[in-house]
Amino acid sequence: MLNEHLSAEEILSDLIGFNTVSAHSNLALIKYIEDYLSNFGLNPVRISNVDGTKANLYATIGPSDKPGIILSGHTDVVPVANQPWKTNPFELIRKPVNDKIRLYGRGTADMKGFISVVLSKVPNFIKANLKTPIHIAFSYDEEVGCLGVGSMIEDMCENLFKPQLVIIGEPTSMKIVNAHKGIQGFKTEVIGVAAHSSAPHLGVNAIKYAAEIINFLSRLAKDKEGNNENSNRFDPSWTTFNIGQIQGGEALNIIPEYCSFNWEFRPVPEEDIDLIKSKFDSFIEEFIQPQLQKESPKARVITKPLASVLPLQEDQNSLAERLARHLTGHNSTTTASYVAEASQFQSKGISAVLCGPGNIEQAHKANEWISSDELKKCDAFLERLITWAKTGNPVP
Repeated sequence: MLNEHLSAEEILSDLIGFNTVSAHSNLALIKYIEDYLSNFGLNPVRISNVDGTKANLYATIGPSDKPGIILSGHTDVVPVANQPWKTNPFELIRKPVNDKIRLYGRGTADMKGFISVVLSKVPNFIKANLKTPIHIAFSYDEEVGCLGVGSMIEDMCENLFKPQLVIIGEPTSMKIVNAHKGIQGFKTEVIGVAAHSSAPHLGVNAIKYAAEIINFLSRLAKDKEGNNENSNRFDPSWTTFNIGQIQGGEALNIIPEYCSFNWEFRPVPEEDIDLIKSKFDSFIEEFIQPQLQKESPKARVITKPLASVLPLQEDQNSLAERLARHLTGHNSTTTASYVAEASQFQSKGISAVLCGPGNIEQAHKANEWISSDELKKCDAFLERLITWAKTGNPVP
């Protein structure tokens, strides 16, 4: 790869070609970015996961003895299986639609579009002789619970002059998001006893008990919706629940000895997360487990955590919000009901907002796309960041 100035669209085409669905490794993409940055004389830092199959990557442009600005994005994308794609999801397709150019491919909006614009600006960052450093930070496994970014944040806080703030380029149509919901995800397994379906008294039906637990979660969800008295800016404005996956049973004529389901709730910032989990645990302990034990001492319920990300708390007039307002010219802010990495930066004392190209409504579905105009808006945003960062002035 030559250290030429590639356009954001050219880089995006390369990035889309890497199948970085969370179930796969992202190392080929990381190597591509690593080589790209190295060709401009930068020294990117790779932070690998325990088994070395995935990695985060960050690099610094500008002085190392001053607090800088992080531009953060995730490299993984959601699956394409069973989605009715009209094109190859891992090939960038350029199409005119209503006098606009749309760029189709998995991850175009969420969020390789942002990453491609950031990388395309690297030569400009370098030439600007920045007085305030810019840190480029790309993580793995955001889509399955923001699993990768934590180790990178720890490394950056330990080995860099602590950054002032982070702008996370989730697809917000370049609007400023200063609060997002969290996620608490779990896998619940019900262990029953198999038997012939003609003799149900000899078995313990795991699916039946799983259904009882799911019904309880549905009641919790209705309670949250029905008691939604606090007005906030989220849509929907209450803590939501979802049963996302379920598996169980072998045949119609067998009492199922196993059933598992994955579930989540997405708390608003003011939610008491521990109380919700406590209610769930109490229901299992007081109602489900005694019934199971009556039928068989072998029967039991096991619940394991899958994801835990706190909400991003609104911090009005924070450093990140002020800088984003300055760079976008927007005076208003909004919220996101999806989860992002912002709260993990915030928990380490790094001010955070979301602001990136593309629309979340185009993400996670077949024929995902981003408009070329959105990439141009992000490019202009980063040009204004350069103008400010080369002055060394405080955040306005």
